[in-house]
Amino acid sequence: MRKIYLLGTILLALWACDKQDSNIEKKPQINTEEELPNTSDTEPINLTEMDNGNRAMMQAFYWDVEPRGGWWDKISEKVADWKANGIDRIWLPPACKGASGGYSMGYDPSDYYDLGNYNQHGTTETRFGSKDELVSLITKAHQVGLEVVADIVIGHNNGGGKEWNPYRNKETYTLFDKNHGCASGKFTRNYNDFHPNLDEDHDEGADFYPEQDLCHKKDYVQGWLWKQDNSVAKYYKNTIKIDGWRFDYVKSFGAWVVKDWLAAVGGFAVGELWDGNADVLKSWTDNSGASAFDFACFYTLEQALDGNNLKGLKNPRMLRTLNPNKAVTFAANHDTEKDSNQGNRIDTENKLLAYAYILTHSGYPTIFYSDYEKSEWKAKLQQLLLIHRSLAAGEERFYYASPTEFIDFRLGDTKSPGMILYLNNAKKSSTQTVDTPWKDRVIIDYTNHVIKRYKTNAAGKVTITVPAKSYTVWSIGK
Repeated sequence: MRKIYLLGTILLALWACDKQDSNIEKKPQINTEEELPNTSDTEPINLTEMDNGNRAMMQAFYWDVEPRGGWWDKISEKVADWKANGIDRIWLPPACKGASGGYSMGYDPSDYYDLGNYNQHGTTETRFGSKDELVSLITKAHQVGLEVVADIVIGHNNGGGKEWNPYRNKETYTLFDKNHGCASGKFTRNYNDFHPNLDEDHDEGADFYPEQDLCHKKDYVQGWLWKQDNSVAKYYKNTIKIDGWRFDYVKSFGAWVVKDWLAAVGGFAVGELWDGNADVLKSWTDNSGASAFDFACFYTLEQALDGNNLKGLKNPRMLRTLNPNKAVTFAANHDTEKDSNQGNRIDTENKLLAYAYILTHSGYPTIFYSDYEKSEWKAKLQQLLLIHRSLAAGEERFYYASPTEFIDFRLGDTKSPGMILYLNNAKKSSTQTVDTPWKDRVIIDYTNHVIKRYKTNAAGKVTITVPAKSYTVWSIGK
C-alpha cells in the first residue's frame, strides 16, 4: 500500500506542475470519444486503515431538547458511537441554571454554580438533568476519549431580583444573591457589576440584555469568572472536568476577556462571532487566541447552494482560507435551524452538500446533532466523516465551477492518495471530463452515490457522471 501512496505522491507533484492554470475557470468538457473501460471488479481502498489526523466536533444539542431533565443521560448513550465515527469533542449547551428554570436552554444564566443541584427558578434539575448526571456524562465521554466543551455565557445575566439602580435611576433586575437567582451564594452580584457603573458606561461590545450586561473590567467580576481558585472557569475545569470552551456572543465583550480566561485555565476554545466577514473573524482570533466559528464559510455555502451559484465557491474568502487552524466550520447549529430569516440557514435539501464541502476542506468541522441523528442522513454523514479523516488531505486545488457544479481536489500526501470532490446542485445528473492526477487508474466514488467505477486514460482524463442534487468524492481503488 505504501508503494501506491508514494507513486501517487510523485504523480500528484508532476500533475501540480502541469496544472498551473487550473485556478482559471474552464469551459465544461464532455468526452465525445468512446467511453473508457469500466472496471467494476476493482476493490476500494479500506479507508479505515488510513488516518490523516482530521477530527470533528459534535454539537450535542438542539434548541428545546427533549426529554426535559433527561438530556445528559440521553447523550451519554451516544458518545461511543460519536467517537467511533471521528468525533473528538462534544459541545454541550450551557449547563448552569437559567432564569426560565426547567425550560431554559441555558442562555439566560442566573447561577453559574447551579448545575442542577439547587432548588431555584422553580426546579432543582436544569432542562438537561442534574449535576450528578452531568458529571457522569463527562466521565463517560472521557472514558471513550472525547473532550467536553462547555458553552460559556458571560456577556449577560438574567433571573436576578429587583433593586434600585442609581446609575439608571430606576429599579433593575440586577440583584443576584441566595434569595434572588444565586442560591449557591457564589458570585453574588448587584448593580455595581453591570453597565453602567462608576467605572464605565459600557464595554467594547454590544449589549444583549443591556441592564444585565456584565462589566468585565471590574476586578470582582474577573475574580469570580476566571481568576480566583473558586472562579467559574476553574470550578468547571478542575471540579467538573470540562476540557474546553465555547464562548457565546463574543460581540458583547472584548477579545481580551477570552484571552485572559485561556491564560488562566487553557483548553480548546471557540467563539461565536456572528459575522460573515472573514477579516473580522481572523482579527478576533488573532486578538483572543481562540478559534471562531467560520460564519464566512457558512454564508458563502448558503449563498452558493441556496442561491444556485456554485461559482461562489471558487477562491472563497473564509476564515478557513485565511487561518484554517482557527476556523471551526459548520452547516447548521441551534440558532440557524430556528432562524426565520432564510438567509441565516441552509435549506434542508442542500445541507448534505454543505457537509460534503466542510468535511473535505480545511478547518475543524462541527456536526449538528439533529443532522447526524436523522435516520436518513446518519450513514451518509458517517461516510463523509470517514472520508474526512482519510482522503481529505494535502493541498486544496480548485478545478471547475458553474452555477450548478463545483469540482476541486485534495492533492493527498504520503498517507493519503487524495480525492476529487464533485458537487452537483442541478435537478438532473451532470457529466464532466476531468483531468485527474491518476493515470490508467480505476477511480471510485467513496460516498457510494455512484456505484460504477471509471478508469482514467494514460493522460489521467476520465468522464464521470454525478446524480442530481448530489455529491461525490472520487479516489483510486486498490
